Amino acid sequence: MGRFLIARALSAIPTMLLVSIIVFALMRAIPGDPAKLMLGDLAEPGQVAAARAAMGLDEPLAVQFLIWGGDVLSGDLGRSIATGDPVLPVILDRFAITLTVAAVAVALAALIAAPAGMIAAWRQDRPADFAVIAAATLSLSIPSFWLGLILLLVFGLTLGWVPIVGFVPVWRDLGAGALYLALPVLTLVLAEFGPLARMTRASAIEVSRLEYITHARAKGLSERTVMWRHAFPNAFAPTWTLIGLVLGSLLANMAVTETVFSIPGLGRHLVDAIYARDYPVVQGCLLFIAGIYVAVNLVVDLLYPLFDPRVAA
Repeated sequence: MGRFLIARALSAIPTMLLVSIIVFALMRAIPGDPAKLMLGDLAEPGQVAAARAAMGLDEPLAVQFLIWGGDVLSGDLGRSIATGDPVLPVILDRFAITLTVAAVAVALAALIAAPAGMIAAWRQDRPADFAVIAAATLSLSIPSFWLGLILLLVFGLTLGWVPIVGFVPVWRDLGAGALYLALPVLTLVLAEFGPLARMTRASAIEVSRLEYITHARAKGLSERTVMWRHAFPNAFAPTWTLIGLVLGSLLANMAVTETVFSIPGLGRHLVDAIYARDYPVVQGCLLFIAGIYVAVNLVVDLLYPLFDPRVAA
């Protein structure tokens, strides 16, 4: 178990190093000069040269990468060209909002999809199974941005049950924050129900054909006991991996949902920075998102032996 944990933790180091190199290279490949963008079109060549020197842009690329990497390791992601604010504190503030939406949505989707998948597997080729398959297929077929717009139109504009403009974090006002979170979370739950339910169903069907399930039935145990006490722990292991991938994907790809619902999260912040050509913010957001994705998958890998002890063997 200890060797597995150490191996998985160490594997994240080269991954983050590779991500850092890719992010650095992509930002340097974007056309434009950050110094000119910061100073404006009317800046004198001498001013631009001084700004480039102050930002370290006159150094060779290898030196720039080492300087930037050292700053990143010390927690300094630079300052925004547009506002002059430090990048990291703003990213953390925006990420708190994104994490709230994504974590609540994934938790609710898993709580609904896992039992639905188990019931579908235990009622294979019966109406309950067909209903779950149909719901999962519909979930996979509808684009999340279109679903979000429809929910806004129905529940926000037509019925007026929830606000359609603005945002209030739940840690400032729980009641108002819950109203603003309702539609984004519902959209993501409906969008992620499909893959989670299908994975749970497929895993449960595979597990139900194993010998230990037949042995449990031969002992006279009820189907409910066999399904939840014996089959569910092993069937949930692959679904747990998928939950980690879904959570990491949502944290990295929340820009669409946050734009539709006007949520001031990290994804929306990244989109705004791209439009503004705010290179330090874009670079910091990309690196932070990649780091979060790697961290989420690392945590999932570390917790996987709890569901499948064979991994730690």
